[in-house]
Amino acid sequence: MAVTGAVRGPVWPVTSESERDDVTDIPAGDIARVGVVGCGQMGAGIAEVCARAGLDVKVAETTGEALEIGRTRLYNSLSKAAERGKISEEEHDATQARLSFTTDLGEFSDRDLVIEAVVENEQVKTEIFQVLDQVVTRQDAILASNTSSIPLVKLAVATSRPDQVIGIHFFNPAPVQKLVELIPALTTSEGTISRAQSLVEKILGKHAIRAQDRSGFVVNALLIPYLLSAIRMFESGMASREDIDNGMELGCAHPMGPLKLSDLIGLDTVSSVAYSMYEEYKEPLYAAPPLLQRMVDAGRLGRKSGSGFYTYA
Repeated sequence: MAVTGAVRGPVWPVTSESERDDVTDIPAGDIARVGVVGCGQMGAGIAEVCARAGLDVKVAETTGEALEIGRTRLYNSLSKAAERGKISEEEHDATQARLSFTTDLGEFSDRDLVIEAVVENEQVKTEIFQVLDQVVTRQDAILASNTSSIPLVKLAVATSRPDQVIGIHFFNPAPVQKLVELIPALTTSEGTISRAQSLVEKILGKHAIRAQDRSGFVVNALLIPYLLSAIRMFESGMASREDIDNGMELGCAHPMGPLKLSDLIGLDTVSSVAYSMYEEYKEPLYAAPPLLQRMVDAGRLGRKSGSGFYTYA
């Protein structure tokens, strides 16, 4: 969903009309209805986490085809969780019943929280926040981004409610990973931070850590240079991909080597985060290696495309 040129207008369909006003059937401060923009790997995982926690979840995608792919991804994940005994059949059915799907962001008018989880592109995310600001009617609704590197303040000031914008950064796969980074912008109110932390910890059962609004936040500021170093090592011929990954798995007790992890994250995402961090800090260790850029250009994005540093069925 790449966009070029100046920010023009909504890239997501909006056909429903809404007028910003209080929604009075839910007490102020409570979060019961969640919207998730994007049903890719991360969006589907976030939607699953929220629905399994008992929240009413509406998921949006740009087209019917993308929505059907996302719905299938989400339902398959729930089925696997039931098959493995992570959830009961009753929980599976109840979770699925809490999920609804749309291609119209106008249907997010009643949401208490909306989490954007689309491609790591500042312009696309900014456009989405401008649309959400128009269509979400609840006065105290939180608008959140799952961005892993883009400054939150840039998304916040694109809205008329910058005090209600915050980063809520999940990790892949969201139903399994326990950590969530909370990233307030300079404009984010203490009330928004408190409500977001309460949601993450008390409702979703995750562990929240606070990060400043700096590109990379906490985890990626440490992780991305490590992944880029492994890619440079492979690119230079210093070691094979298997030896690099086995070295970190067997020598440092990492559950997954850096090249396998890069494939899991998505090489396009690794490249985008590296770009954002380099733009902010101008440190050479954040610059994406040529090999990474060429692989992204070739569409070899890792697990999501079927091939990256490794080949996947």
